[in-house]
Amino acid sequence: MQALNQKRIVLLGAVLALMLSVPLPAAERNQKAGNCALRTLDGSRGLTLEEFRGKVVYLDFWASWCGPCAKSFPFMNALHQELSAKGLAVVAVNLDENPEDARAFLQTHPAGFTLAADTDEQCARQFDVKAMPSSYLIDRAGVIREVALGFRDGEAETLRKTVDTLLSELTASAGDKH
Repeated sequence: MQALNQKRIVLLGAVLALMLSVPLPAAERNQKAGNCALRTLDGSRGLTLEEFRGKVVYLDFWASWCGPCAKSFPFMNALHQELSAKGLAVVAVNLDENPEDARAFLQTHPAGFTLAADTDEQCARQFDVKAMPSSYLIDRAGVIREVALGFRDGEAETLRKTVDTLLSELTASAGDKH
């Protein structure tokens, strides 16, 4: 009997290991964004993507060692400053192993938007982050509408137009209801 129980435990362990080794599907356009559990970068509270439902979310994964990330911060600050009152939430998720590296980066590149940490990289795995920065534009219903890998100067205008389009979608439909 004990040998049978040991075999069941070994089999169950093998099944669990197999399940954990299967990669999650990558976050792609027109797919629902998952509900990542994050912490604010200062560690003061937890937050989830679900908290931003009803807003357009510019979700950005960054690290202190990333040169293009330094270029993207002024762009994200401008987006936040100009469009947060219209329903945009900019959420930048840091992936540094050492939180001090992120703090040092922010001394040079301050952020006026929501900063989060993904210390166990659960969210980064869920979105299958492949580049730094990786940005996901999520509509008010929680659907990923655009994915941008890296950040190049010429892409800022295209990203801004997509954000404007997503923000206007509810405005247009809300106007039709009244």
